[in-house]
Amino acid sequence: MVGKCILVVDDNPASRVFLVNHLKGKQFTVSEAPTGKDGLIIAWRDQPDLVLFDPTLRDIPDQEFISKLRNDPRTSRTPLVALSTDASPARRERCLNAGVNGYLVKATGAVLALEETLARIFTAEPPALRPIKVEEPEAEEPKVEETKGEGKNGSLIVFLSAKGGTGTSSLCANLAMNIQQAQPEARVVVADLVLPIGSIGQIVGAEGKINLVTVSDLPPGQTNVDYFYRNLPKPQTWQFQLLAGSPDPQQANSIKGERIGQIVDTLRSGYDIVILDIGRALSRISLPLIQKADLILLVVSTDQGTVQLTKTVWDYLQTQGIESQKICAILNRAVGLEGVTKAQAEEIIGLPIKTTLPYMGGNFALANNLNQPITIKYPTDTASIIFKETAADMVKRVRSLRDQSIT
Repeated sequence: MVGKCILVVDDNPASRVFLVNHLKGKQFTVSEAPTGKDGLIIAWRDQPDLVLFDPTLRDIPDQEFISKLRNDPRTSRTPLVALSTDASPARRERCLNAGVNGYLVKATGAVLALEETLARIFTAEPPALRPIKVEEPEAEEPKVEETKGEGKNGSLIVFLSAKGGTGTSSLCANLAMNIQQAQPEARVVVADLVLPIGSIGQIVGAEGKINLVTVSDLPPGQTNVDYFYRNLPKPQTWQFQLLAGSPDPQQANSIKGERIGQIVDTLRSGYDIVILDIGRALSRISLPLIQKADLILLVVSTDQGTVQLTKTVWDYLQTQGIESQKICAILNRAVGLEGVTKAQAEEIIGLPIKTTLPYMGGNFALANNLNQPITIKYPTDTASIIFKETAADMVKRVRSLRDQSIT
């Protein structure tokens, strides 16, 4: 990376000076521009190795700036990274659609995230940094962590909780199965990102040596869509394909975190629906995935402590640009009968509870122990009906939200 030329385009003098000095300290050759129009001129004249810019430029709209760079042969293949003061999902999506290679937010941890993004771009093998599609039909979009996936650009659904023991993984597996059952023509994949130990593999009875740890250890060029099609298991009766989580804490320590975003983007490029079980793992790895999710299932149990923690998580997510319309809160009474009511939980958290699963006694655990979906083990149970209705509603909401983002 030493000697690579980076153009910094930022109309905030303090921010621009900081970035220029920081990058020079990392042995990059750096040029700078105080306006978007100046940035275009310098980029076309000097043809830097990468353009780093804040899309909130006052003199030119973000999409126009990106489009001009992408549609000029001098910069059509130049990596573009947005480092923005705007954390809104709408701007992030707009910039990714226009053709940026990465979208980062000016917040705590931004410098580290920027360094990791630059390292991925400048050290990637040629196949991993292919040109974004502009006018040449054979060109393809580059594969870096924040890059929008190619092909299908499948819907991304994230399961999240504020505390362990809420039954998040069980809900994830069962709802994924019902989504696949309702849409047999769709390709559905579930990725278990819960650390340090994944549990969905045990719930569905999946076996095999392929898991999040082994996949993250492979070169990006090897873990393409065809690799996942061929190698990910499809557990009997569950119907979806599964990328299992880490089998134990020791192996979890060897996961290459910088690969997680790339893996998810590859899955989105080949599957219609990608479902991530994140559990309670809010981190610099999981947050970008949550931010670009089409729908977030926030699972809450009935005990007071979990409800209070869920409020804390929701308050934090709002500061990261997560909109309430993307949240689907589920009160899971299947894991315990005692505790707060639905109305009390809504008042504390500040979110409407979209779905409440009824108490199932030991049936919930028994179905898991037998590696069977609840709707198959107990087809006439009220919970089975709710699973089917919730799965259908999830698909409907995802389609509606994606349509809104397009218009």
